[in-house]
Amino acid sequence: MTSKQVRIGVFIPSGAQALDVATVDVLAVMSKEYLGIMPMLPAHMKELAPSVTVSYITTPEQGPEIPLTANMTIKATHSYEEPAAAPGQFDVIIVPGPDPAESFEEGGLKWLRTQFETPGVDILSVCTGIYICGAAGILEGKKASGPRGLQDDLVKKYPGVKLVGEKYRWVQDGNLWSSGEFRSSSLFRSFQPTAIAGGITNGNDLMAAYAKACGRWAQPVAELGPVLTDVGDRGQIYGESPNRFMLGMVWTIIKGWFASVGTSSKPEAPKDKAV
Repeated sequence: MTSKQVRIGVFIPSGAQALDVATVDVLAVMSKEYLGIMPMLPAHMKELAPSVTVSYITTPEQGPEIPLTANMTIKATHSYEEPAAAPGQFDVIIVPGPDPAESFEEGGLKWLRTQFETPGVDILSVCTGIYICGAAGILEGKKASGPRGLQDDLVKKYPGVKLVGEKYRWVQDGNLWSSGEFRSSSLFRSFQPTAIAGGITNGNDLMAAYAKACGRWAQPVAELGPVLTDVGDRGQIYGESPNRFMLGMVWTIIKGWFASVGTSSKPEAPKDKAV
């Protein structure tokens, strides 16, 4: 049965990757509000869509200004302590990826754990958002994805989770959905093949798959959204092995080195003499 309203909360305790946060728009375009302003769509498609609200939740310590990558800042709509962010106020909680070395405030972790335990609430973890989920204790006994290059680190920190991020872009286990992505910092720290492959936009694939499977959206709307945003057409299983992707990356870096050498070895153009 489809919903008349879908209430989404995006939980960002301290900061996040801008592209991870932007994945929420894949769901937001499947709203009555968005589709209602598209004149080319027939009325029945707009009527099928639920009303979608999006809130941005952070910690009291962080305050309303939330830093993202690419020198972006967004304003939080709520602190997790506010009644408007209490359990039962959301249907979906999206957890975008922070710096995996971040420490997370216990109050926010308890809030996420309570949301996870609230019937009818789905948790959607994007990339390193899995670290917040792990710190909140909601990965225990679960199958989960996560950054392909950080699987070993995740296993050490959260041994109770079954990690499948080497193979799957995204995976569902009950009300926990998680996606894995590429982290360039892993590549240049360790330069291991497992640090590569995937893409920083795998969260988009997760959102498209979630909308089609969760039952909150009518199927025609869940199929229209990914068409409008041009996402969700990649398979759940990676089509390229880590080793093959690694070779491609290494070759690109080598070509860049040759290009830089060629540029630096070019003689400077003669300067015009003063008349």
